[in-house]
Amino acid sequence: MTEAPAVPGDLPAIARGLSAFPLTPLSEERIDTAALEGMVARAVEAGADSIGVLGSTGAYAYLDRAERRTALDSAVQAAGDVPVLAGIGAPRTAHVSAFAEDAQAAGAAGVMLAPVTYQMLTDDEIVGLYRDVCAELSVPLVVYDNPATTHVRMTHELYGRLAELPGVAALKIRPVPSEAEAARVRVHGVRAVIPAHVGIGVSGDAVGARGVLAGCDAWYSALAGVLPEVVVPLHRAAAAGDELAVRRAGVQLAGLWTLFEEHGGSLRVLAAVAEERGLVRGPCLPRPLQGLGEEPRQRLRAVLEGLGLEVVGS
Repeated sequence: MTEAPAVPGDLPAIARGLSAFPLTPLSEERIDTAALEGMVARAVEAGADSIGVLGSTGAYAYLDRAERRTALDSAVQAAGDVPVLAGIGAPRTAHVSAFAEDAQAAGAAGVMLAPVTYQMLTDDEIVGLYRDVCAELSVPLVVYDNPATTHVRMTHELYGRLAELPGVAALKIRPVPSEAEAARVRVHGVRAVIPAHVGIGVSGDAVGARGVLAGCDAWYSALAGVLPEVVVPLHRAAAAGDELAVRRAGVQLAGLWTLFEEHGGSLRVLAAVAEERGLVRGPCLPRPLQGLGEEPRQRLRAVLEGLGLEVVGS
């Protein structure tokens, strides 16, 4: 069995523990700040270590600067003393810098940046983007590797180059393999190419707990943004090395992971979760995105009821 990677010390709060990423719900194409604040407050009360606003499930790519600032202000206010990590991705460096400035002004404890593309970027262009943004930051930055949306698939070599930049606190890596040994090997491989002061965070809720078991310092969880009562205990079990609890949760949540796969990721499904749980008013997604139809909603309700969660409808 492969030994777990060494855990770096003194990581900032946004680079360790469980970060809950809520939706940015819309009502009649306007941000529903009351619903957003409610989801943030629920995650804080459940014990999330940080809040991630304007992530992929937070629909940042669909929001203009004013809308992003509205979401930021609401999340920071609702989070209280819990640190907020703010997504700042955009295709143009000048816009990323503006979003970074707004995040710092709003009181975010850190920022998260994915290399959003229209024209494909070279590795040198990606490094240049992060170097330019880091030069203007007074808060730590999380590098976000999300090829499903950006179409940039970062190599270990690129991880190493980015992790050397001043201000980079963590990498949010692609989902790890579901098999335990393969996950450990993957995390070991990343750890080998980055400095000890840079953390490793995992994305992909279906394997988030597996990533923690494999040695990831943080789990950046969209599911925790709408169901923190489910994910916080699971994260704690994984952090304690409880393999059995992680396997049991995988069985309980298998129907949810299937829905994620069928609907292009978590966004549409988690919007339906929030609607079925009465956390938001539906429809809550920015057009042209559409929510789940009735048949997948019925399956979703069965998953929620199996978890002992009340379904109140949209």
